[in-house]
Amino acid sequence: MGKLAFVFPGQGAQTVGMGKDFYDKYDLAKKRFEEADEALGYSIKKMCFEGSEEDLKLTANTQPAILVVSVIAAELLKEEGIVPEIAGGHSLGEYSALVAAGVLDFKDAVLLVHKRGQFMQEAVPVGEGAMAAIIGLDDEVIVDACKKASEDGVVQAVNFNCPGQTVIAGTTKGVESAVEILKNAGAKKAVILPVSAPFHSTLMAPAAKKIAAELEKVEIRDAAFPIAANFTGKLETSGAEIKANLISQADNPVKWIDCVKTMTDFGADTFVECGPGKTLCGFNRRIDKQIKSLNVENIESFEKTVAALKQ
Repeated sequence: MGKLAFVFPGQGAQTVGMGKDFYDKYDLAKKRFEEADEALGYSIKKMCFEGSEEDLKLTANTQPAILVVSVIAAELLKEEGIVPEIAGGHSLGEYSALVAAGVLDFKDAVLLVHKRGQFMQEAVPVGEGAMAAIIGLDDEVIVDACKKASEDGVVQAVNFNCPGQTVIAGTTKGVESAVEILKNAGAKKAVILPVSAPFHSTLMAPAAKKIAAELEKVEIRDAAFPIAANFTGKLETSGAEIKANLISQADNPVKWIDCVKTMTDFGADTFVECGPGKTLCGFNRRIDKQIKSLNVENIESFEKTVAALKQ
C-alpha cells in the first residue's frame, strides 16, 4: 500500500465562515482558535466566522486564518489515528505543514504568518505590484515572455502550480506587459489576480529579511516526517535546513509541481488537502492522474475522508 501525504493550501482559499462547524463541534478546534486569538492580540475567530470578505482578504489576516483552519483539519485526522508519512504546503501552507510535523509551535506559527503577511504587504505598496495566472502555455514560453517584459518592469514566473497553470508576479507594469506578450503567444487565459502584493517575486526581498529576523526568535525543531520544500522542491527534515528554506521561500518561486513529484517518488499515492478549498486537489490531478485526492475543510468532508481512509 502507498504512503499518505497531507498537503496544505495557500492564500486564496479563504472564505467567511470557514472553521465554524469544527469550532461548534470539537474542543480541539475551540482551543486552537482561542490560542490564535491570544497570539495575535485580536480575534481571528471572529474574522473567520463573521468578518467581512475585505478584512479576511488582507494578507496579514488571511495567512493566520487559513493556517488555523488547516492545522485543525490535520489534528482532527490525527485524533482519528490518521497520520501522514510526508507533507507539503503551497506557500503559506508550508507553515501549516511544519506545525503538523512538529517543527513549529502552533502559536509561534500563527504570529509568524501574520507578520509574514504584513512584511509582504509593506515590501511593495498596494497598486505597485501585481500577479497574473497564465493558463495553457509551457513554462519555458512564460519564462521567456517575462524576460522580454522585464524592460517595462520586474516580472517573473513565481508559482509553478501544475502543467498548464503558472503564476507570474512583479511590478504592475511588468506584469501587464508580460500578460500582453503571453496573450499573443496563445495563452488560453492570462488574468491579473485580485491580490495585494507580488508574492514570491524578487520584490519580496525586504520581507524575506524581516522573516529571517522573526525566525531567530522561535524554536525550529527537526521534522517528525519529511516535508517537501517550496524553495527546492526536495525533501527536508532538519530544523536548520527548514529555516533557511523558509527565508528563501518568501522571494523565490513556489515549485509545487516538483513538491508533488517528490512526494509521489517517496511513495505517497493518497493526498489529503487539509484546510479550506480544494485548490491543491485540482493541481494534483493535473500533475499526476494516479494520485488519490481527498480533502478536509468542514465536518462533511472530514467524515467522508475518514471513512475513505479507514476502509
